[in-house]
Amino acid sequence: MQLRHCLLVLISLLLFSCSKQDTAKPIEPVAPITDSFTFSKIKVNEASAGFSYYGINTSPVFKLSFSAVIDKSSAAKAVVIKDKNGVPVKLELNYEDQDKTLVVKPVEPLQAITKYFLDVQTNLTSDKGKNLNIPIIVNLITAVDEADKFPVIAEDALLDLVQKQTFKYFWDFAHPGSGLARERNTSADIVTSGGSGFGMMALVTGIHRNFISRDQGLERMQKIVAFLKNKAQRFHGAYPHWMNGNTGAVVPFSPKDNGADLVETSLLMQGMLTARQFFDAANPAETTLRTDITRIYNEVEWDWFVKDNSLYWHWSPTVGWEMNLPVKGWNEALITYVMAASSTSHPIQKTVYDNGWASNGTMKNSMNGPLFFSHYSFLGINPNGLSDAYGNYENQTKIHALNHYNYAKANVKGFYGYGENCWGLTASDDINGYLAHEPANDNGVISPTAALASFPYTPKESMQALKYYYYKLGDKIWGDYGFTDAFSLHDAWFASSTLAIDQGPIIIMIENHRSQLLWKLFMNSPEVKTGMRKLGFTSPNL
Repeated sequence: MQLRHCLLVLISLLLFSCSKQDTAKPIEPVAPITDSFTFSKIKVNEASAGFSYYGINTSPVFKLSFSAVIDKSSAAKAVVIKDKNGVPVKLELNYEDQDKTLVVKPVEPLQAITKYFLDVQTNLTSDKGKNLNIPIIVNLITAVDEADKFPVIAEDALLDLVQKQTFKYFWDFAHPGSGLARERNTSADIVTSGGSGFGMMALVTGIHRNFISRDQGLERMQKIVAFLKNKAQRFHGAYPHWMNGNTGAVVPFSPKDNGADLVETSLLMQGMLTARQFFDAANPAETTLRTDITRIYNEVEWDWFVKDNSLYWHWSPTVGWEMNLPVKGWNEALITYVMAASSTSHPIQKTVYDNGWASNGTMKNSMNGPLFFSHYSFLGINPNGLSDAYGNYENQTKIHALNHYNYAKANVKGFYGYGENCWGLTASDDINGYLAHEPANDNGVISPTAALASFPYTPKESMQALKYYYYKLGDKIWGDYGFTDAFSLHDAWFASSTLAIDQGPIIIMIENHRSQLLWKLFMNSPEVKTGMRKLGFTSPNL
């Protein structure tokens, strides 16, 4: 018994002794065995900015540093520069820092304003036969080529050229069956009501600028008005957003938007009344045209679209009011209330304007929204000297445009290309589809119509933008119908599209800047004078 006890004590002491020793002298960690080496840093033209570089010159120098000496025989297959379509660029490879830094240069200059990728794959090896541990991808956007793309001409000649080229969208590309404006350059038979209102104002401008004769313009206008009178589908006098240019049947804008669109109708009426005031001759043809336009305008049942003491945007023959969108400010739809109040057959009352549009004085306007808010209604409504209980519209439109200019100039989000020559955000085509661009919703996409349709508000700043778009970017964004819809220098993306609702404000607002032609015509409409006064507007033009 004593012997067993002694053995237990001895074993316990030995265990205790081992435990103390393990605690005092922990096992040293063994360094991991690796078969790879690592990337340490990159410089592009001696500057380091991570893995994305914007506005780099077309003959850049890339320096990539690694943790080990590079096996030169592996570099030619492991390192590539390619464009966004995967087309590789021929490279010159050199070495520095005892062959731990790889120097990469394109043999020939890269293309301007183009997206490239520098790829270094894991088949790059060190002199010890180890592979690069992870692949490296560097995003590259090359800079604008600052050379002029076209001969420099006088400013007035440049304005003439831009107006004439943009006019072709509404003249050459108008739908052959109806004369109405196609929605966009790929729309086939789809025509747009609001865009066609812009097209009518563009036709008037084209005659005024001698792009076409008065007789040519009259013939086209007669075709348009006859189609709207006799073929186009209407709902309580209002037109849909889209129609078939041959049949006049509604083309649904969305599943429930398959009937009346009151805002689009008001933009169409703005153009029609402007054209009516222009074709003022006493001859039978122009007299009949004026009579037909007045009749079409008077057949819109504006008061029928009043619900809950507000105008409503949509009505469908299949789902009624399910779109459930009251027309409230601030947005592009001031013209809708003006057209509704100006009607001599189905007018709305001032209380509908106050309660609906202005929300009894709680209407919000940050003057930072998309710029089309300050364009569409003011193609015809002259904001100069215009005010009512809710705003001074001369100040408002100018501040709105200047806010966009100053936003781009400050470029707080760091988008390549933004500045005093490249500014203006509005609803337009986008890299990912279509977007209402504004400072609070900005992804680097600029829409030429934004700055160019702001000419009456910011003539100096808009001219700077026009010259930049035409002379510096003209090889990318100037086409058959003027400037394409949108672009991003930050992403080297350029739309190929043109849209009626974006081309129209360019030619119209440049003309209002030059001669106030469309403002004078629209504001001289007797109905408009009466309607705007009824709503409480004051202006030297009323």
